[in-house]
Amino acid sequence: MSLQRTPQSRVFVELVPWADRGRENNAVSGGEALPGLRRPVSSAQAQSATREVHVSGTAEVSAGPDRAQVAVLVSSTKEAAAEAKKSVCRRLDYITQSLQQQGLQAENVTVTKDFRRVENAYHMEAEVCITFTEFGKMQNICNFLVEKLDSSVVISQPQFYHTPGSVENLRRQACLVAVENAWHKAQEVCNLVGQTLGKPLLIKEEETKEWEGQIDDLQSSRLSSSLTVQQKIKSATIHAASKVFITFEVKGKEKKRKNL
Repeated sequence: MSLQRTPQSRVFVELVPWADRGRENNAVSGGEALPGLRRPVSSAQAQSATREVHVSGTAEVSAGPDRAQVAVLVSSTKEAAAEAKKSVCRRLDYITQSLQQQGLQAENVTVTKDFRRVENAYHMEAEVCITFTEFGKMQNICNFLVEKLDSSVVISQPQFYHTPGSVENLRRQACLVAVENAWHKAQEVCNLVGQTLGKPLLIKEEETKEWEGQIDDLQSSRLSSSLTVQQKIKSATIHAASKVFITFEVKGKEKKRKNL
């Protein structure tokens, strides 16, 4: 028959240190020793002993993606090589000028070109890869290009992602919030029992976890291309959780001095 384990307490305070009298073997009036008795220590020993409160704290934080990437594809197939190049370069110049007018920096725009022979014709293809930090601007630019260039260009669905630094910041933020929650918990415990919370003696991060946000089953069953921009942002949102264990020193309640 297995015994059920007693659930561990998440918060406990040892306000009164105790000493084991069993090793002292002090005799009582009848001459017999009571090795199992325990008694409180003296007031001087109690003041020198360290009293502690042990608490755990948890936190969960999230952050949406901070980057999005869109590819604009321009292509042309002509019998003459010059005509294929002219067709693509004309639209390519229009796209790059439109991006500059919208305030996009050159380092966020990458252009690649490919020119080849296809049977009895020449095929030229150019891809403009654009990185956005403002998603509203991204939608406006994509809508503008579709309106002006129509079917002569193909615009990919935006791909949302996080920069490495933003993910690391999210992990740190989860830990700091967990520590803050543990401190508030310890503060409330000490206030409840009439004590003063002291300095931390031990801070330990026991568990960390992170995961990417998931959309519901109905939406996940659809093709990725059919998802809206907001659904894509939600699915790319990263969550981070942290659990910490902290030991604080506990001090006695400070007495107010009376005015003479």
